[in-house]
Amino acid sequence: MNRQMPSFFSKQGLQLLLFGGKGGVGKTTCATAAALRLSALAPDRSILLVSTDPAHSVRDSLGGYEPPGKLQVLELDAQQCLADFREKNGGMLREIAAAGTFLDDEDIDQFLCLSLPGLDELMALFEICSWVESRQYDCIVVDTAPSGHTLRLLAMPELIRRWLSMLEVLLAKRKYMRRVFSRDASPDRLDLFVTRWKSTLLLTEKLLRDPERTQFVPVAIAEPLSIDETVALIRELKIRKVPVSELVLNQLHLECDCHTCTAVRSAEQFQIEELLTGIELACPIWGIALLAEEIRGQQLLAKFWDHARLLADVDRRPAIALSGRPYCGPRVLDPPPAPSEQMQFILFAGKGGVGKTTLSCVSAIRIAQDFPDKRVLLFSADPAHSLSACLQTRIGPQPTLLLPGLSAMEIDAKAEFEKLKARYAEDLKHFLESVSRGFDLTFDRVVLERMLDLAPPGLDEVMALTRILGFLAEGRYDFFVLDCAPTGHLMRLLELPELINQWLKAFFNLFLKYEHIVPMPGFAEELVVISRNLKKFRELLRNPAASALYAISIPSRMALEETKDLVAGCDRMGIAVPLMFMNLMTPPCDCHLCLGLRRRESAMTREFLKAFPEMQQVQVYRQPEITGLMQLEKLGQSLYAAAGQELTDCVSA
Repeated sequence: MNRQMPSFFSKQGLQLLLFGGKGGVGKTTCATAAALRLSALAPDRSILLVSTDPAHSVRDSLGGYEPPGKLQVLELDAQQCLADFREKNGGMLREIAAAGTFLDDEDIDQFLCLSLPGLDELMALFEICSWVESRQYDCIVVDTAPSGHTLRLLAMPELIRRWLSMLEVLLAKRKYMRRVFSRDASPDRLDLFVTRWKSTLLLTEKLLRDPERTQFVPVAIAEPLSIDETVALIRELKIRKVPVSELVLNQLHLECDCHTCTAVRSAEQFQIEELLTGIELACPIWGIALLAEEIRGQQLLAKFWDHARLLADVDRRPAIALSGRPYCGPRVLDPPPAPSEQMQFILFAGKGGVGKTTLSCVSAIRIAQDFPDKRVLLFSADPAHSLSACLQTRIGPQPTLLLPGLSAMEIDAKAEFEKLKARYAEDLKHFLESVSRGFDLTFDRVVLERMLDLAPPGLDEVMALTRILGFLAEGRYDFFVLDCAPTGHLMRLLELPELINQWLKAFFNLFLKYEHIVPMPGFAEELVVISRNLKKFRELLRNPAASALYAISIPSRMALEETKDLVAGCDRMGIAVPLMFMNLMTPPCDCHLCLGLRRRESAMTREFLKAFPEMQQVQVYRQPEITGLMQLEKLGQSLYAAAGQELTDCVSA
């Protein structure tokens, strides 16, 4: 019997299919299964399945399966795309910079190596779009990074437009001289280079906004944090005119007599209504049931979309919670110890969607209660903040008092960078006003005004993190709990301080070299503070007595592989990882789904223990989303109970 399927399986002319959403909702599974289905429906069509997530999972999802025929798989290396760009175009960029500023070759080389804001990610996007334009593939299916990272990627064209504008400013002086001395106003090869990249940018934006050729499919699960993030993602996509014609709600519980499944399903129905109210989007919503097996490998992926049903076909009546016993087990296995008094910094990190925000909130509340003399700050460095939703309290870029001794904030990285730019502009204005009228800076003035557009990607986020170190130096807070971005974004962020430090050194050298030309006392002082805080930040992360990273994972194969990457990266950087929360475990129950999930999870927990034998691992049961201070405090009392203590409350994250 033929039944309805998502339109992207039959849409003629579709060339670019992107799956995105909060981490842990099944984007990789949806994208990989879609590519396999498209290939099976039309074996003669060339399909490319590509991942732009810094923490790639596509090959893990395939489980060693190598697709035959015209389906190709690529985990795109954005850094390699940037390296290729530099090798191919570095000479042109150097010529443009030399023609338009007082900088010498050494200065230019430093900034070309360290700058180019966001180009690593954007080059990856340009690469994909160039394949679409050249018809190298009939259709490209993209597994994107979690939504905060994806929105940053989609915003890159705006950043690169400023960068190209900077190149045009650099060329303006050269064009003026050619016009005056050789009376030649025709574009030369440097002009054509900039024009070509402007054309590439326009084509990319046009493709991303073309509903005939492009489709973005948000993927969500029916839990509050995912729904909130999905609503925000859809709104941003609408603003950027990226076409969204379908939405996937993954891992839904079906109606049954099980206490566990019924309680979860009741919460899911409420969240579905919240989603429908929030998105204001008239498009089909596909529901996919939670399955006992982990969707991995060719056979299960090939059947994945067979489970998709239009939401109108899914029973949306509110489920009634069954009375009786709670649906979680009686204890936490090997409860975690409370942090020591010497500890100052704890990072909660892991794959998207594993419960980092909940566990960081719970732990911050418990720390504030256990150490009433300490002032604790809970803060988020995830571009897609979730603290406000989890705490059910409006959290902003300034610390908000939650409880005695506990405050929270969501870092506004963009605003921090804008403050730095404002300080630079203020110093530059004073300098330009003091310059002799006989000193011609007609073109160099514009170049100087745009220098910070050549800051390296991630400077804004690193600045935001170092602001926390400012709080520590000022003595405003004694203990910091960080709700991290998903693994790929976090690892990049933790590796950035070294790059930023090199960039700061380049700027310092520039100021020392040209201080007689361009004095910048206030701005230079700001850079000194950033550099000093960066050094403290690196030292703090590498001191196991003062800081630690708590890994959060779930019992699945892909989560295991990503956790291995996270721990290996921390080992390289000298960051201690003494504890892992194995979250979202299925509690004891006798329904078919729960029994199947527990069998799979039991096998995976053994693999985690084998992979990380020296690390304490704490198993935490699944439960409907816990939000609000009272629920979080109650969870903390259970989660950090003494080892072996009987628990009367449900334990979950």
